[in-house]
Amino acid sequence: MMAAKDQPSAEAEKDVSRKRILSLDQFRGYTVAGMLLVNFLASFAVSPAVLKHSHDYCSYADTIMPQFLFAVGFAFRLTFGRRIKRDGATAANLRMVRRLLGLMLVSVVIYNVSARASNWEELVALGPGGILPELVKRNWFQTLMHIAVTSLWLLPVIAAGTKVRILWMTGSAILHVLLSYWFNFEWVNTSPNGIDGGPLAFLTWTIPAMMGTFTCDLIIANINKVPRRRLACWGLCLVAAGYLISCGTRFYDVPPNLQSSLSDSKLASDPVLPTEAQFQRWASAKHWSDWFAEPPFVAPPDQEQRKWNYWMMSQRGGTLSYMTFSAGVSVLAYLLFYMACDQRGFHSSFLQTFGTNALAAYVLHEMVGEAVKPFIPKDSPGWYVTLGLLLFFLITWTFVRSLEKQKIFLRL
Repeated sequence: MMAAKDQPSAEAEKDVSRKRILSLDQFRGYTVAGMLLVNFLASFAVSPAVLKHSHDYCSYADTIMPQFLFAVGFAFRLTFGRRIKRDGATAANLRMVRRLLGLMLVSVVIYNVSARASNWEELVALGPGGILPELVKRNWFQTLMHIAVTSLWLLPVIAAGTKVRILWMTGSAILHVLLSYWFNFEWVNTSPNGIDGGPLAFLTWTIPAMMGTFTCDLIIANINKVPRRRLACWGLCLVAAGYLISCGTRFYDVPPNLQSSLSDSKLASDPVLPTEAQFQRWASAKHWSDWFAEPPFVAPPDQEQRKWNYWMMSQRGGTLSYMTFSAGVSVLAYLLFYMACDQRGFHSSFLQTFGTNALAAYVLHEMVGEAVKPFIPKDSPGWYVTLGLLLFFLITWTFVRSLEKQKIFLRL
């Protein structure tokens, strides 16, 4: 992934510490703006499918959260080494654990839940077994919780060398496959359905986050002239690898003569390891195109023709193909911002406001959306939804910009 010469030197780190990496703030601002766009439009019938979250392929909306994890890994790697040098390893680790536990607490508060029971007797009857599964699988484990848990998982190796981090990332991916084979994929995709991969998705969210650390090293070590071809190669290789992994979904095509009898089931009965019969059908395909999945951003056949499985790109399942592909998209997107911002001086104050106060934007946009959406019916025409979207952006940006002017930044 990265040669020894690309490890950041002390002099390079000093150069970076003297100035912010403009592309990181702009990239993070774009990611926040993308989040606002897809979260707002998801509610309306007129919105294109590619701007909505899907569960069985990768849409544009599904590329946004991995970019948050990429930026988290980049910033984590950039700042943690300085803290170790300044405060020592023990103090730096304890400080980070406290911050991440604080973020977990914030996520529990933000992702509030409806009443679990209408009275005490009903609550006692439900007990922990009737309450916790939905909270853990769905309500609490959303974006902020995934960021906190994934960062905590990265903490033991965030300051380590490239080889150690590659092994950690690879081992995490393998462990996720094994746990998905054991129980996790079916568990996350049965009611109450998980969000963003469920509690064990930190294992694959490690992929985009770790790619952020590798990109950070490359930027710091080559602060004056970053090898763009290497970043492009990383991104394209990950995109290709993610797509090739997703081709395993073709094992789960349902023959026409079985579609009616299996129409009631959404999930494959063996979603991770294909059966011998499935492998034989795949091997005897009449045309080579039957071995390849649909291109990214293109919806696959419905569940009658293909059962949901671990190899499809799925944000809900936190699948390996999805995380690998979206990590590559994140690298390529960041490369574009690096070339535009750090090399050509592009700067957007709009993106800068969101990028330097991303947590504030995240918290506020939910409240703004709740204030704006009640006035926009779900079947509204496109022009009316567009006006609502612009108002939503304007109000959210105004709040975050006001905090920026007062030098108030939400950080844990």
